[in-house]
Amino acid sequence: MTDQIAKPMPPHNPDWEVTPDQVREWLKQGEDIFILDVRRPEEWDIARLEKAVLIPLQQLPERVHELNDHRHKRLVIHCHHGVRSLRATALLRELGFQQVHSMAGGIDAWSLTIDSAVPRYR
Repeated sequence: MTDQIAKPMPPHNPDWEVTPDQVREWLKQGEDIFILDVRRPEEWDIARLEKAVLIPLQQLPERVHELNDHRHKRLVIHCHHGVRSLRATALLRELGFQQVHSMAGGIDAWSLTIDSAVPRYR
């Protein structure tokens, strides 16, 4: 018996979300993707994805200009479990970013399915 029980994954929305497996495949294939982390700095300090850039969700509206060079790239947004990244995806799509996707299940799903070396936290 394990002391950690995995939370069920939320349903996958293929129009707005990508799975951690898809992100891993894009990275393996050398695709030019931009990974945006919208968690808080204290969460970033616990666990992060290589090549990700941190812009906390609450700062995104005033910092969106920092993403202008990536407007035509595929953007993958992640947070802890996928809720904040969906909000960020909606915001960026409203602002004209077209290849923006939330990573379903967030960094927690990444840790569970792709890289267990990425620490999990509450």
